[in-house]
Amino acid sequence: MHDSDFPRIVALICKEDARFDRKAYDFVRLGLDHTVKEIRKKDASRTGKSRHVTGPELLDGLRAYALEQYGPLTKTVLNSWGVRRCKDFGDIVFNLIEYNAFSKTENDRREDFSDIYQFDDAFVKPFLPTKRPRGASAAEAVGSA
Repeated sequence: MHDSDFPRIVALICKEDARFDRKAYDFVRLGLDHTVKEIRKKDASRTGKSRHVTGPELLDGLRAYALEQYGPLTKTVLNSWGVRRCKDFGDIVFNLIEYNAFSKTENDRREDFSDIYQFDDAFVKPFLPTKRPRGASAAEAVGSA
């Protein structure tokens, strides 16, 4: 697939499956690129060859990429695109697979994207203030952490 084909493919997918905004597809594509780069950094022994990314690896990469891009607004942004849980990312990926924009192995399944993390835990919790014991000053709470 050529880069110029991607918007056309996404437009076709969105006509058939209007659950997700086109921006969600662009995000997943960029998030996959980000995930592949991060995997290469971690695995310095590789020869630079691309390898297949599993569903859980992609979800982890999408989580990190989303937080990097949108910070505390991540969940709000994803929800505005119709993405509310990990399974939605899987549906986007498999829509792209059906149109040959992404590839898969015989081991890849939609279920690989189910319940890996909860969106509140992944995208809201990192930005919540930490609790401090009752009566403790802010300085005491920081010192005990």
